[in-house]
Amino acid sequence: MAIFKRLYWSKTKKIVLSSSVILLSLESNVLAISVTELPLENSINSTSFLEKYNQHGSKKLENITFFTSSNLSDLRNISNLDKNSLAQLTNVHQLRDVNPGDWAYEALRSLVDRYGCIAGFPNQTYRGNQALRRYEFAAGLNSCLNQIERLIASSEAVAVEDIKTVKRLTQEFETELKQLDTRVNNLENRIAALEDNQFSTTTKLYGEVVLALAGVVTGKNLDGDDIPQITTFSDRVRLDLETSFTGHDFLYVELEAGNTPYRFDYFEGALGFESDTENDVYLAWLAYYFPIGERTEVTLQGVYGTFYDYTDTVTVLDGDGGSGALSYFATRNPIYNTTFGAGAGIRHEFNDVLEITGGYLASQETVSNPTPGNGLFNGDFATLAQLLIKPNDDLKFGLTYVHGYNSETFTGSTLVNFRSFTADNFDETASINSDAFGVEFSWAISVRFVLGGWGAYTKINVLDGQFEDGSLDVWNGAIIFAFPDLIKEGSMGGIVIGIEPKVTNSEGINFSDRPNTDRDTSFHLEAFYQLQLTDNIAITPGLIWLTAPDHDNDNDDVVIGVIRTTFSF
Repeated sequence: MAIFKRLYWSKTKKIVLSSSVILLSLESNVLAISVTELPLENSINSTSFLEKYNQHGSKKLENITFFTSSNLSDLRNISNLDKNSLAQLTNVHQLRDVNPGDWAYEALRSLVDRYGCIAGFPNQTYRGNQALRRYEFAAGLNSCLNQIERLIASSEAVAVEDIKTVKRLTQEFETELKQLDTRVNNLENRIAALEDNQFSTTTKLYGEVVLALAGVVTGKNLDGDDIPQITTFSDRVRLDLETSFTGHDFLYVELEAGNTPYRFDYFEGALGFESDTENDVYLAWLAYYFPIGERTEVTLQGVYGTFYDYTDTVTVLDGDGGSGALSYFATRNPIYNTTFGAGAGIRHEFNDVLEITGGYLASQETVSNPTPGNGLFNGDFATLAQLLIKPNDDLKFGLTYVHGYNSETFTGSTLVNFRSFTADNFDETASINSDAFGVEFSWAISVRFVLGGWGAYTKINVLDGQFEDGSLDVWNGAIIFAFPDLIKEGSMGGIVIGIEPKVTNSEGINFSDRPNTDRDTSFHLEAFYQLQLTDNIAITPGLIWLTAPDHDNDNDDVVIGVIRTTFSF
């Protein structure tokens, strides 16, 4: 069973399914109307369920009306039907090509005042003194036309002067009104097609397929033998079902299959999309997200949950192997990988600057085992607490603490993911606990350059077994250079320079066949370029260079070449 869990695509990926939604927002003296493309799910780097909820949740919906196919007849009352524009219409004074002094401007204002063509302002009046674009003006005129038609149809009195005014306005804006009608018809057709072909009224299906060519360009393994320079072709397939019962909650069911075997006898250089299930399909993730209030989300995880499913990992390269960094190490700070299993998490935003996250996970290997030393609370587990600080939209910091317990030192919660300190060097009955402290940051210096990185310290204590009361000090860190929209919009270049987990000190531990600490330092150097060919296809060539693998200068450097192709749908 592969241990490389997914990151929710919302952090990283561009979602390709979308629905046309028309928003009518009434805030203070502003009438905001636009047609835009809203994603059917959540957003990369890192857009989380909470962010999605805050964008489209109940807090924002207090003053918003959604127009869908059930009331498309009302679309003619909307002021701005340019689906490719996010510009907002406040009132007729904001049309660029029709100025407040123009007769048409004053005529439409008079009609609106008398017939309430566009409701929402006190006393049905307009305020401001800005000009309006002709399309926006035509949309307001169209709304008044509909209102007057309804009054005439119901035998209500309409002034002859107003009918003459409407006729004159209609003649002058004939072209814009025709184009407006065409846009409405196109929108109706698109919504109808979407409804006819939708997967489900409550469930959406997302998919990701990773196909990769990889091979070692040069290097030896830890036994000093040449690593066969054989190019391999591997895959990882994920199908996600996202279901919402209330419109604000989300149930995720993920199926995965893959065939990406490990290449070395040490952890360094592992690829982020490795999933060696021999292409057998298994349930790879089961989680339920729901809000409590306006700034709090709760996550319940049933199968192969991880901390990074609901915690901001503070890096733009976190695409969980399908996008962003190529290697497992370069994807995120290793302390987020402490364990995977079942549990719960909570995330709360105090304000736009401070956010706190807490979580508990019981190891998947023990959580469903009803024997002593196992289960949800008696077996292996890990807890997380993180404070996220966001001074502005371009800068954020994370302060992370993780505590874990493991009955066998081989598992990932030790944070010692290399050969020196695995179960081969301990009694099978040995148990440990670990305390990890991490600092992460990401700074978007410009729209095309992001500087980031992390550092982490882990204290591991041996509780019993061969080295009872012994301890290890482990460090790791990385610096990240990311280049969004490099060469082509949607693409990204990345460079990562780091040190994978390294034991710098040990007490009470004395191995007979090797040093008790890592005597040298291995550097992880990674460079890649993710070329976004289309919204659904990306190709990412890259190189991973490991100096002194296993933190041992006696080991030859290893260079790994990778070409990853990702299909998303």
